[in-house]
Amino acid sequence: MGGSVFLEPEASFAADGPVGPNDRVRFGIVGVGMEGSGLLTNAIQLRGVECVAAADLYDGRHELAKEIVGKPIRTTRRYKELLDSKDIDAIIVAVPDHWHMQVVVDALAAGKDVYCEKPMSHNPADGLAMVAAAKKTDRIVQIGAQRTSSVLCAKANELYAQGAIGELNLVEATMGRNDPTGAWEYPPPPDLSPQNLDWETWQGTAPKKPFDPNAFARWRCWKEYGTGVAGDLLVHLISGMQRVLGINEYPKRVSAMGGIYRWKDGRNMPDVHAVLFEYAVPVYMRLSLGCESTEVTRFMGSKGVIELREFSVTYIPQTGEDSSPSYYTFSYPVRLRDKYMKQWHEEHDPVPGKEPAPETITFNGNDYDDLKPHLWKFFESVRSRTPLLQDAVFGHNAALACHLANESYFRKSPVYWDASSEAIKSVG
Repeated sequence: MGGSVFLEPEASFAADGPVGPNDRVRFGIVGVGMEGSGLLTNAIQLRGVECVAAADLYDGRHELAKEIVGKPIRTTRRYKELLDSKDIDAIIVAVPDHWHMQVVVDALAAGKDVYCEKPMSHNPADGLAMVAAAKKTDRIVQIGAQRTSSVLCAKANELYAQGAIGELNLVEATMGRNDPTGAWEYPPPPDLSPQNLDWETWQGTAPKKPFDPNAFARWRCWKEYGTGVAGDLLVHLISGMQRVLGINEYPKRVSAMGGIYRWKDGRNMPDVHAVLFEYAVPVYMRLSLGCESTEVTRFMGSKGVIELREFSVTYIPQTGEDSSPSYYTFSYPVRLRDKYMKQWHEEHDPVPGKEPAPETITFNGNDYDDLKPHLWKFFESVRSRTPLLQDAVFGHNAALACHLANESYFRKSPVYWDASSEAIKSVG
């Protein structure tokens, strides 16, 4: 038997009704690329939210930002111009990973609230600096792994907290893609050139190299700019898991393996990454850019399983008890086995008509990667000054798990985070 329930969204993001001038949130966006353009498109649909400026090192994205907003806004290559603007309350940061720390720390120092795309940091040191800046300035910070704002993750957390699956003993998650776009082989803008892109600034702290359109469009492929499948995809699985389990911590130990098996295009980050984390229980996560697979996270316990998928949460109960006599008794002599069988049935057979029928139930809802709920919570927090779940500490712990996964891959060794020295160390 089974059932299905639809989960309503938590808020009406585009609700009608006037918003007073003091409640209107005006924001600027730094980075209007693939992710930034999606954030901008969704943010301007929210009630009481207005984009007034955009910064990007590629001039073509100034044009794009104005097209998305649908009216003239200020555009610039220099993000600090947005930080100096008195009419901007908050900043959305959607730049390559190697620029996250600098833009976020500068924005916080300028008194702006910040929404920063995942993963929060490019490396552990950057994450520590961002956490320190957030604590020092006491501004609102939200990291953009949007599953933490999903009603599906909230329902999975509710089921887990109620003890639906009993004692948790294992978590597993999978995600797989099988196409060039999914593997970040994006086509660079055809007009991209050193004349319309500030290439020198874009490289930031990375080793300098000649102008490379592919590096600009496909930066996730290289550790100099990005964090690979760990920072792009694994961080979603980690953040969603933390939300469901109600935890905010980094793993005790991480062991990873993988390689570049499919996309031998010059990248130095793996296209297959399998990672085993040690939290309170083992957590196994598998990512592949070489074969599409169903995206699912399973929380497994003594009384059943919670399956979290893109549009649903399913609870599959288990009794954890024998449903029939033990097959081990076939090793008994017949005289002993017959006696055992008779006694077992007398003690365990249900009354006819009252046989147990554990019910699987599925809760359906909006895509758990929907940006609107996450952006809505950020802007509502900017208005109310209410703390957020996915703040800098949460974002740092999730990103740190990804950094540990990458470091284990490159070292070919299990690793752990040594908090006393603030460094990743090999086990043994």
